[in-house]
Amino acid sequence: MHDTLKLFIEEHIVIIEESLRQIISELDAPESLKSSMAYSINAGGKRIRPLLVLATLKDLQVNCSDALKVACAVELIHTYSLIHDDLPSMDNDDFRRGKLTNHKVYGEAVAVLAGDALQALAFETLTKLSDTSTRIAMDLIGLLAKASGAEGMVGGQILDIEGERKQLSLIELEHVHLNKTGALLSFCVEAGAVLAAIPIEEKGKLMIYAKNIGLAFQIQDDILDVTASTEELGKTAGSDESSEKMTYPALLGLENSKKRLDEHHRLARESLDFLNNNESLLALLADYIVERRY
Repeated sequence: MHDTLKLFIEEHIVIIEESLRQIISELDAPESLKSSMAYSINAGGKRIRPLLVLATLKDLQVNCSDALKVACAVELIHTYSLIHDDLPSMDNDDFRRGKLTNHKVYGEAVAVLAGDALQALAFETLTKLSDTSTRIAMDLIGLLAKASGAEGMVGGQILDIEGERKQLSLIELEHVHLNKTGALLSFCVEAGAVLAAIPIEEKGKLMIYAKNIGLAFQIQDDILDVTASTEELGKTAGSDESSEKMTYPALLGLENSKKRLDEHHRLARESLDFLNNNESLLALLADYIVERRY
């Protein structure tokens, strides 16, 4: 990992983690529910999504006191989706980030409700922006709702389920992942652009970046599911094959999947030319996404 990105992550991950813990600890809710919510929030992870929000603003040289709340909101959505993904009715996973999945510790009913509560909490968090205009706050709420709902992540998850045990084309597979994985990642970059109020042309380039890192993220996930161990991943390796999901390696083969990964990485980096900085945080995050081992 590049030293600049390493320093950025080390400085901001502590702030993100503390803010997420505080958001949940302040809830006036049943302790069993708060415990389940905190269990998955505190399970760690790369925090790519909140880091993308903050990195976008940093690269655009804009300071925004509300950026951390927006970053936390998207991570609350992401965490809820992981809890639900792991349920027996979905991917039926026993481990997540090297720990037992939420339903294995708290039971299915509490896990479902913890996910529901995290989703609601994300939108509540966006209502508490203090230095952002009401119009922009409403825009962000609408963008996150679309990215995480039927037209985004949830819609993509349905397509993913319906695609099991089927031979999908590359276009169909990309459509699944532009929604399931890419929509929330795109929100992170777009949220930074909205908070920074940048010109439409520059925002368009950032959305090209977001689209390509979203696909790159999923391709690398698919590659790691085939090539990495359960210990490295922190979850069961080979789960895609066992559930008969269509993946990039299954469709294209491992080597062609790696070529596809390199192409999306290249396109993501090229879209950032307007920043005039080959070592911008967004460029370095694109490198990290394709080089990660878990």
